[in-house]
Amino acid sequence: MFNFFFNKKKNTIQSEMKYLITGLGNIGSEYANTRHNIGFEIVNAFAKEYSVTFEAARYGAVAECKFNGKILILLKPSTYMNLSGKAVNYWLKKEKISEDNLLIINDDLALPFGRLRLKPNGSPAGHNGLKNIQEILGHNNFARLRFGIGNNFSQGRQMDYVLGPWLDDETAALPERITQAVEIIKSYLTIGTEKTMNLFNNK
Repeated sequence: MFNFFFNKKKNTIQSEMKYLITGLGNIGSEYANTRHNIGFEIVNAFAKEYSVTFEAARYGAVAECKFNGKILILLKPSTYMNLSGKAVNYWLKKEKISEDNLLIINDDLALPFGRLRLKPNGSPAGHNGLKNIQEILGHNNFARLRFGIGNNFSQGRQMDYVLGPWLDDETAALPERITQAVEIIKSYLTIGTEKTMNLFNNK
């Protein structure tokens, strides 16, 4: 009896130390360097900073690193955007990670280019990746880091815009904005969502 409760407590502590950091995007060379794949680019930058590499695994490419005593599972789903929830749900369960420790990184049409917003929850707001994650998890109470891509497209051209390449001036500005996104992730892992929002959401 004692061992059962001890192991249960140990597993709980372990799950609290684990985080799933998921960047949304689409696999395939045709989607590389497009607006919809900014989530991939941000987790790539995080992995590079901590000298870890992604390996092909079930439903995605995965890397693991440690940050401030926490174990981070970095995920780039291979399910394509519209089925992102399948990969997220699988890796949450496989790694026994609490849904409270899930962070999704996605592009956002409602924000100007490069604007970064961390939120503790919220509606998908038309984003198919977030919509599928919400449908599979059964709720929208997971943190997400939104990267603004702007909405400079004519009527009926939203898909072309989202799946299109960055403009030259956007490409020049991306490294600094991606670096800022990585700093927000580190802050989220260190001081939590609310305090990080207060520090970064108006910058």
